[in-house]
Amino acid sequence: MAIVLFFVGHWMLSIFCQTFFLHRYASHRMFTMSKGWERFFYLLTFVSQGSSFLVPRAYAILHRHHHAYSDTERDPHSPRHTGNPFAMMWGTKKRYHDIAYRIETPEPKFDGGYPEWELVDRLGGDWPARIAWGAAYVAFYLVFATAWWQFLLLPAHFLMGVVHGAIVNWCGHRYGYRNFDIKDDSRNTLPFDFLTMGELFQNNHHRFGQAPNFAVRAWELDPTWPVIRLLAFLKVIDLGAHPQVGRYEPAPAASAIIDTAS
Repeated sequence: MAIVLFFVGHWMLSIFCQTFFLHRYASHRMFTMSKGWERFFYLLTFVSQGSSFLVPRAYAILHRHHHAYSDTERDPHSPRHTGNPFAMMWGTKKRYHDIAYRIETPEPKFDGGYPEWELVDRLGGDWPARIAWGAAYVAFYLVFATAWWQFLLLPAHFLMGVVHGAIVNWCGHRYGYRNFDIKDDSRNTLPFDFLTMGELFQNNHHRFGQAPNFAVRAWELDPTWPVIRLLAFLKVIDLGAHPQVGRYEPAPAASAIIDTAS
């Protein structure tokens, strides 16, 4: 039971920090928060992602690049141009490394407006810290594991942030339904995205890039949205006076198109 709770807790906290802090805040600035709360969620992201910590600056730049060039050859992580999720994420890893270590200079339109904390970025991005986190996961399993097969979960702990990115970008651009006929391959994979806290509403998100609620239809549920509303109510974050709201836009019936054309 301890291993199950640890795995689920690590999974959910890590994906929450990725979608709430790295994606909706650092990349899109869908809401604002004080410097103190920003530091709190920065540290929470470092702790929750652990050995797979993603530097917010690099994440934001890479993600903005993805939106601008979604599913084109310039997209840093598109299934359309890679044969499998491993090849896709290996290419993403190289781009991420070059941006995180400032080898690649980003286009000016993608730069700025993201949180930075040099100490945490340097600590979390270096191998000694990543190895230490990995050793901590192994130690926990050595103490609490009750069967050999439970140790097979360890690679997911080591690469948690990467695993989430692979699921979202591969599945979210290959499998599911589309509410909006836009120019990329984005899909909504799960109507209730319990797996990645709303990240698999890729089609909705690519249509309404600044909407903090990734669900747009009555039967869709983005689990991060109620948390965002609660944090806004508690004055932890500020959604602003008029946050973008995604709305479903059903395509007109064929007969209506014919009547209009005539």
